[in-house]
Amino acid sequence: MQVIPELRHALQSHSSAVLIAQPGAGKTTVTPLELLNESWLAGQKMIMLEPRRLAARAAAAQMAKALGESTGQTVGYRVRMDTKAGPNTRIEVVTEGVLTRMLQHDQALEGVGLIIFDEFHERSLHADLGLALALQSQALLRPDLKILIMSATLEAEPVCRLLRDAPLLECPGNVFPVETFYKSKPLSASLEDFTAEAVEQALHAHEGDVLVFLPGAREIHRTERELVSRNLPAQVKVIPLYGSMKLEQQDEAIRPSALGSRKVVLATSIAESSLTIAGITVVIDSGLSRESVFSARTGMSRLTTVRVSKASADQRRGRAGRLQPGVCYRLWSAQEHAALPEASRPEIVAADLAPLALELAAWGVREPAELAWLDTPPEAAYRQATGLLRQLGCLCSAADGTAGGITAHGREVSALGAHPRLGHMLLRAAALGLAPTASRLAALLQERDPFRAHGGTDLRPRLDALREAAHARSTHSLLREADDTVIRRIVQESRQLLASLSQAAAAEDEPDGSAACGLLLAFAYPDRIAQGRGDGRFLLSSGRGARLRQVEWMSRSSYLVAAEVDDEGADGVIQLAAPVELHELLDHCREWLQEQAHVYWDSSASAVRARKVLQLGSLVLKEASYERPPAEEIAAALMQGVRERGLKLLSWNRQTLQLQARLIFMHFSAPEDWPDSSDAALLDSLESWLLPFALGAKNVSDLQRLDGSGLLLGRLDWEQRQQLEQEAPTHIRVPSGSRLPVDYSNPEAPVLAVRLQELFGMKNTPRIGRGRVPLVLHLLSPAQRPVQVTSDLSSFWNEAYFEVKKDLKGRYPKHYWPDDPLEATATHRAKPKR
Repeated sequence: MQVIPELRHALQSHSSAVLIAQPGAGKTTVTPLELLNESWLAGQKMIMLEPRRLAARAAAAQMAKALGESTGQTVGYRVRMDTKAGPNTRIEVVTEGVLTRMLQHDQALEGVGLIIFDEFHERSLHADLGLALALQSQALLRPDLKILIMSATLEAEPVCRLLRDAPLLECPGNVFPVETFYKSKPLSASLEDFTAEAVEQALHAHEGDVLVFLPGAREIHRTERELVSRNLPAQVKVIPLYGSMKLEQQDEAIRPSALGSRKVVLATSIAESSLTIAGITVVIDSGLSRESVFSARTGMSRLTTVRVSKASADQRRGRAGRLQPGVCYRLWSAQEHAALPEASRPEIVAADLAPLALELAAWGVREPAELAWLDTPPEAAYRQATGLLRQLGCLCSAADGTAGGITAHGREVSALGAHPRLGHMLLRAAALGLAPTASRLAALLQERDPFRAHGGTDLRPRLDALREAAHARSTHSLLREADDTVIRRIVQESRQLLASLSQAAAAEDEPDGSAACGLLLAFAYPDRIAQGRGDGRFLLSSGRGARLRQVEWMSRSSYLVAAEVDDEGADGVIQLAAPVELHELLDHCREWLQEQAHVYWDSSASAVRARKVLQLGSLVLKEASYERPPAEEIAAALMQGVRERGLKLLSWNRQTLQLQARLIFMHFSAPEDWPDSSDAALLDSLESWLLPFALGAKNVSDLQRLDGSGLLLGRLDWEQRQQLEQEAPTHIRVPSGSRLPVDYSNPEAPVLAVRLQELFGMKNTPRIGRGRVPLVLHLLSPAQRPVQVTSDLSSFWNEAYFEVKKDLKGRYPKHYWPDDPLEATATHRAKPKR
């Protein structure tokens, strides 16, 4: 590469550097070899992080070949379940969590002089975490440690700033021109049919091999079947390429085609970068990829198919121009291309952060802000992750004063290298003598399910099949339909997990270990323990609903544990699960059980209920009556009943209701001096005026026996009680001598209903409320029917009385109707006594 001299100088004078090199420049396989003998490296080794296992193995093989050696000598690799490295290895290509494990084992990384992060634009969670840890190690322990970031499409400026203004070097690649065609898919066509049609067109129009990008293995196999059905020329071979295939099959996709033959490689984004597939001159890009999206709200992840970014599309197109001019068919329109995002979303903003949170705790960090990040982990997802880790016993809780610190159990889980859920399950299983079954289960859950097409929802038959495979038997029906490569990898991974539990010598297998599958899942997924609600519907302990996709025998299970749930819609769809018995939860999950006493208002019975319940999250496992609940809790439940039913539940008599109306009138007249006694205000303040007197009440009948008037008067002081009698009297004495009740139903206009004859001699309307509020007089006939409504009695006598008199005198001739009502004697009889 032309930029190597500048890169040597940059790393000689700086602790970090950023290299942007176009595809074909040789950054992956040339850069490490060119830096191997630098004086600042001082004979130490370099670690290069690759985002994919296939690329890591291929890069190591190509560098070893350049040195005339075999892999594992000067150049080696370490990937999950596969290592080729020796004591003399100077360049180690690693992937996944290997770099993180190395840093956790030795935070100073003694003996390592350079860490290279290749294809950093992919922004995997491991790459972001590894860089954050490496930067802190460099700052605190190893100022001589060098860090190099490499990519073809990375936005370099933010990375340079993160690396304390590291120098940026750019190198053009040996990329040949690639002609690009846009080919928009009709809505009526399936992706597989349209892709196969594009492949046929490309094979007829162009020379060389074809690389097709599809979102996942499912689409790859469907497209493969479609191409086979189209009777392609005999010299054309269709080869799938995705991460879970055998090494030999992956190598076949990378090797040059035999003379006179052509190949069509159907690949996922695994072939997007770092790999040079010999012979490729045509790229057909579906524009889709598969990614896992985590929901902090539900604590679940789901695979979703998304549009690629412009940067990814350019990476894919570049595969056609690595060795000679090529063409690229994009199966979308130019207008759609303009709307694509510039770069892919970093995994850290959409991933399950439980593994990252545990790694940080093991590192000694309690908050992500203590490290330097290109994108800080989202707060909600990180809090959800630490909550799960506390539930699993991996982090200390706030109760012991060391909130966020890693526990001894958490260190054991971290050392296993599995997801914290599975690590916790493995350790709990080992204590119960179930390590072999748990190891197989953990290995299965870490892989793409090889039995998905025929295995149904129940995990137990899968474990039985894996147990047979581990003993070199293949009679189980599921094994006949599964991918042998994936099965072998799961068996190998399960053995490594078993060895990591220091139980490799446990040759004896559990005779019926799969029967414990539900319990083992409960250890890993306490938030997905589910209680049956009928018809295949379940309530998860997290409070979320879930259902089985179709009716099966597990639909009738009282309890099951969901290992995989598709987080879509109101109820998630359970993909993988196993039943668990109630006694297993009671015996082995005690740390998650809570016994709570509930005293509550039962709306349907209008009564107080008292129950003791044993809960696991949102699930009620057991329920019993609660004898002698505290009086305070009964009273509080009664208050809830009053709030729900209203004050009518108290069955107040007429006297109490009138008192309430008078108090409302006083508040209306002087709101700053008098408490609000409306129904709404009283319901809002039950704890202050009703609750103290309800202590000791056991039911509604006891509540109704309380003196309502006394309760309301209890809210007043002595002076207010005196004023109430004066300013809002219950009755008014009228000239006839009668003492008549005042109706305060309308606080703005209290009413006095009185027979007209009883007011003879009264010149003005009676007033209350310190003389500010005239009563509304309902003047009644001798038959108690209103003949006039007025709040101005004087005007009535002067203007309306004589018309009313004519009418009443005609209808009630025996009654007394004087010409001058102000001089007449009031009476409650037909005529006044003489």
